[in-house]
Amino acid sequence: MRRGLWAAGAAVAAVAAVAVRDLTQRRHALLRNFPVIGHGRYLIEAIGPELRQYVVAANDEERPFTRDQRRWVYASAKKENNYFGFGTDNDIEYTAGYPIIKHRTFGRAVPQSNPEAGYEASVPCAKVLGAARGRAKAFRPASVVNISGMSFGSLSGAAVEALNRGAALAGCLQNTGEGALSPHHRHGGEMVFQIGTSYFGCRDEHGRFDLAKLKAVVESNPIRALEIKLSQGAKPSLGGLLPGAKVSAEIAETRGIPQGVDCVSPSRHAEFSDTDSLLDWVELLAAETGLPVGIKSAVGDLDFWEELTTLMATTGRGVDFVTIDGGEGGTGAAPLIFSDSVSLPFQVGFARVYRLFAERDLHEKVVFIGAGKLGLPDNAIVAFALGCDMVSVAREAMLAIGCIQAQKCHTDTCPTGVATQNRWLTRGLDPALKSVRAANYVKTLRRDLLKVAEACGVEHPGLIETSSVEILDGRTTATPLDRVHDYQPGWGLPSKADREAIIALMLDEPQGGSAPPSR
Repeated sequence: MRRGLWAAGAAVAAVAAVAVRDLTQRRHALLRNFPVIGHGRYLIEAIGPELRQYVVAANDEERPFTRDQRRWVYASAKKENNYFGFGTDNDIEYTAGYPIIKHRTFGRAVPQSNPEAGYEASVPCAKVLGAARGRAKAFRPASVVNISGMSFGSLSGAAVEALNRGAALAGCLQNTGEGALSPHHRHGGEMVFQIGTSYFGCRDEHGRFDLAKLKAVVESNPIRALEIKLSQGAKPSLGGLLPGAKVSAEIAETRGIPQGVDCVSPSRHAEFSDTDSLLDWVELLAAETGLPVGIKSAVGDLDFWEELTTLMATTGRGVDFVTIDGGEGGTGAAPLIFSDSVSLPFQVGFARVYRLFAERDLHEKVVFIGAGKLGLPDNAIVAFALGCDMVSVAREAMLAIGCIQAQKCHTDTCPTGVATQNRWLTRGLDPALKSVRAANYVKTLRRDLLKVAEACGVEHPGLIETSSVEILDGRTTATPLDRVHDYQPGWGLPSKADREAIIALMLDEPQGGSAPPSR
């Protein structure tokens, strides 16, 4: 009895202390006017995202990824049943802008009916990366789905390792991100080395670009291509910021920066100042390393792209690939105005850039890579129809290795250890287990892309034409994709030689069929 009274008295005293504090403080008017109970409002606000995510929001409401989309990724990563029953719960009848893929009754390719069909299929890029410009180390990427640039520092070492091991298992490429190549990238996966404005991993003690260091990294690691990052969809024209609290000794050594000090990346490159000097630098890197060299950029003003394509058409210099990142893409941290409203969404931006290359007869000589929520089959199919040769996935790959869309990336408190440097949190992420899930996800996405391509009557996602997609205008009308984006006949497809080559490669994969005829 006495213990109960003591506990009750302690509780009353605690509540009274909180009430006194609330009544006397001046920072929060709500608590001053409603002591004690006002804290309930802050509690609900704190757990609001979780309540909406798991209780309030419908299956297709939440952003950036709906519950249906996350469920598809999670089930795919675990190799569980990722089918849905009863029919779509998307409001396709009244949703303007909704893409509809048109299947063919009779086509060259015949889909298999087995749900596992195509899971282990090889789906290489329809173009040979670097071949058009005669790069010494030109190659055909083995996968049309690859892991996008996510830096060690933004992601934990365990997450980077899981993705690299997963890339090796799935036979796809992993982009290092601009944070350099860390020990966590060295687990068998082949890579694209991204060069950002701070030249992490290839800079001297003063932060200047060091060609010798770049060549040393390339020679000692399975790097297949170089990507010069000009901008990112979620924060174009901004440099990166890694808070000093996240700059561990390992990150400092990997990037070549001081430990515990805010790491601020410039918004512009120092090695070039215009399009002409950019192409000079591209050719220098290609000549010195032998690797294909490309650029990654969000799309805003088209002046740069007009200059780039004009110079490529007239000077003999050029990039081997172009990665277009949509404004709906992800980031570890960005000002709200930039992530919400700066840079065009993927479809609009990509189509405008592709048109400029096509008008100058360059589209068949460049490998186009799309990024920005393209790790979902419907978005990826539209990207391939518009002219993408490959897609890069980032947040979807994070979901595959355990991300729960907590949206705490910028706070260093990611609860699943994916986007944090907190050792207690990262210890929960097992790279060996999660690597299998990353590989399962990539293989499943490739399988679905292949099955949709076959439904459209072609052997490969890169052969899907714009005529196979229509965009709904509402309940009763739709516009073909080529008319939406002002494409000419044949745009969006590889060259005739590339089409013939990829068809020959894909004919090694088994085809479906029908029951024996009656006679």
